[in-house]
Parts: sequence; C-alpha cells; structure tokens
Amino acid sequence: MSPSPRIKGWCPGAWRPMATGDGLLVRVRPPLGQLSCQQVVALCNAAETFGSGLIELTSRANLQLRGVSDASWPPLMVFLVEHQLVSDDPDAERQPQLMLAPAWQKGDDTHTIARLLQTRGSELATMPGKVGIAIDAGNAPVLVDSAADFRIERSTEGDLLVRADGYALGTAVSDTDAAVEQLIRLTHWFVATGGWDAGRMRRHTAPLPDWAPADTAPASPGEKLALGEHREGMVVGLPFGRVAANTLRNAVSQTVSSVQVTPWRRLLLQDCDTLPAVDGLIRHNSDPRLAMDACPGAPFCEQASVATQPLAEKLSGWVEGTVHISGCAKGCARQRPAALCLTGRDGRFDVIINGRADSTPQATGLSESEVIRYLESLGAL
Repeated sequence: MSPSPRIKGWCPGAWRPMATGDGLLVRVRPPLGQLSCQQVVALCNAAETFGSGLIELTSRANLQLRGVSDASWPPLMVFLVEHQLVSDDPDAERQPQLMLAPAWQKGDDTHTIARLLQTRGSELATMPGKVGIAIDAGNAPVLVDSAADFRIERSTEGDLLVRADGYALGTAVSDTDAAVEQLIRLTHWFVATGGWDAGRMRRHTAPLPDWAPADTAPASPGEKLALGEHREGMVVGLPFGRVAANTLRNAVSQTVSSVQVTPWRRLLLQDCDTLPAVDGLIRHNSDPRLAMDACPGAPFCEQASVATQPLAEKLSGWVEGTVHISGCAKGCARQRPAALCLTGRDGRFDVIINGRADSTPQATGLSESEVIRYLESLGAL
C-alpha cells in the first residue's frame, strides 16, 4: 500500500514558496481579488521569465506560478514587488487570506469591508496558515461552496451577518464597521479556545461565545458568474484552472482595464466588450470541463503518482455529472464528493462513485485505458 499523502498544514505564498514536482510554487494574492491589466501582463512576463510559463487560478482565488527554481526565485521576488504584485513586507503575507465575492464594485459593502480589514489587518489574531476569510456581502452569498473559516454575508432580512464555518446560522451586525469588529473578535476567540490545535474553524469544537449567537440565517445562495457578457465586461474560464502566460496576455490585451479573480476557475475581464478570440480559454457555459475538477497531477505535483489532466481531457463531455481526477488521496482540487472520482495511487487509478478522493473505491489499480473500459461497463460513457 502506498503511503498517505503528506498534509503540509500551510499554503504556499510568494515569500514562502512550496517545493513541488516541477520546482517551486509561488502564489500571488491579488489585492482585493483584482489586478490591473498592466499587472496581469507583468505576471505573465514573470511566469515566462522566472518559471515554466504556466499560471494557475486556485480555489481560493489566488494566482500561482509554477516551475520556479531556487536560483530564479530571488529575482522573481524583486520583479513581483516592483510591479506591486507582492508586498515588500513578508509579514503581510502571514495575515489571513481575504476572498472577495467577485464582481464587487467600488464603495459597495464587500469593497468597504475589505478595505477596513486591510487597514485593521494587524488587529486580527495570528492564526494557522490555512485560515481564510470570505467577504460576501452582496444581495446573495456566492462563496458558500468556497473554503473560508469566517464569513461576512447578507442575511435573509438584508442585514449583514458574521458566520463561523461549520454553522448554518450567523450573528447579525448593524453595519460594516460592526461586521469587521465582530470578525476580529471572533479570530481572537478562535485562538484563545484552541484554534491552533484544530487548524480550521470547521474542526473547532469549542462552543461559540454568548456574544456571537448563531441565530440569523444567511440569504439564499446566488449564482456564480456565468461565462460571457457581464455588466462589467466579459467572463472567461480557465481549463482546469490553468492557462499559458501568453494566452492570458493575449486575452487581457483586448481593451481590458482590470481583471477580477474568482474561486471558480473564471476571470472577470473588466471593461471588455467582446469575448477574446484566444485559444486556451473556455468561453461557453456548456463546456463540459466546467463540471470537472483536476489537480495538476504528475509530474507537476511531487505527491501525485499519475498524470491527471490528459485523462480529464479524454473524459471531457463523455461523463455526466461532476468529475474529479486527483493525483493522490489528498483531493486538493475538490473537497466535496463528485459523481465520479478517479484517485491516483502507485501510478494507477482507483475509481470512486459519489465520493471524495479519499473515499472507499469501487475499483482499484486501473490504467487509463482500463478506467475507460470500466466506465463503459458501468454505462457511464
């Protein structure tokens, strides 16, 4: 039996890159989830100059460069700081990840709360590296399926609320300032009651304090950004969250003022009038790859024993429902169950129906061709 995948317990950054199968992984957090066109072009140049030329969009709405070497990392950091893609203060990267609901507008509650948290970031408790905060204060929350430990959302009554992950209900607050104050207070409660041992809010067993009652329901979830026209521009998808730097550079060169990132492998190209006619992007909501999750796989990830994305491309459009192809049992690309999950183990695939990458498989040790024959025998293809 192969060893269990290593859970590193922290997320890579720019100042703290992570070693992977194809070199260092350098992750960039776009401030407020948005980059100017010039910054996107600079990131593309960085990917080609200092890395492998691949850019990935993560489920936490970060952008990451692959294939960076120990030698190329120092000049890369100089470049990223120069183009304001990374703070020159490494401590800034240690603050909790802020994930904003895409399509926010300047001055709305999501933007206002994010700016307040930027200003008061040093007041947040020092928490485990994977803890994140979702600012989802539009009319209907859209980040409900995205990982976050603390959330600021809209209630069914239209007011703001602060909700801890693992609780269906949250605490009503009066305004944006009160929301930020409540959130800061919750982070200190989390740490004081053993949050470091739990690692994540959803695993934290301490009862919520009296001043944070879980008694207010969030509004019903809204829709993710659809591909195509949007009031602020155009929305395009990245196949399996990955794009070549040159493809992205060509896309944003077509009258795009800025780009907002999403946790759904989609980019909002602001002030863009027409969909970019660029190969390597998804432009239609009917594209079956939108229902598929595939991690980088081998040889990009050192823990993956199989190549994932070639098989994902082969199965694209042939399997109904959600599909997850994972290089190992960690299941980084998707934490929720999928109708079909293929998990790599010892260079072959295990087949899991209606489960996660670490669920009990229905078939084990299959090659790519055997996977396809097995699915055909089930009538899945």
